[in-house]
Order: sequence, then structure tokens, then C-alpha cells
Amino acid sequence: MSSVMNDFDSWKKFLGERVQKAEQLGVNEDTINNLAYEIGSFLDEKVDPANHSNRALKELWDVGNEEERKTIARLMVKLAKQNA
Repeated sequence: MSSVMNDFDSWKKFLGERVQKAEQLGVNEDTINNLAYEIGSFLDEKVDPANHSNRALKELWDVGNEEERKTIARLMVKLAKQNA
């Protein structure tokens, strides 16, 4: 997974494939967005961004309130779906 985290395009593709799989399994959009928010929170606390794109996302996450972070998570899901 660390190599996926090093390249933003690989991360989008990886995430997109997971979103697509979750949808195929019948997971609804709200649940996917909530999971994306939880993953974002985990990554913010545990992972040092490995590239400029991930660093920018972390900085946005850090300055955002909970609702803004949920918006970032929803947008990442949307972006990932386009890159699956």
C-alpha cells in the first residue's frame, strides 16, 4: 500500500477500484462517504503524506471543520469513481 500512497494517480485508481467494488456489493453512497471520512481521519493521524498532492489534501483536511472534511471525503469518492 505504501507505493500506492506515494503516487496520487495510483491512489485515485486504488481508491476508485475499492469504491467500485463496494458499489457492486450493494454498499450505499452514504456508507461509502462515511467510510471515506473515517479513512481520511485515519490517514491524517497516522500517515505522513508522501507527495505534494497528498500533502495539499492533508493541509486542507487539517484546516477544515468536520462538515468540510466530510465534503473533502465525498469529493475524493467522486474523483476516485472517475479514475476506477
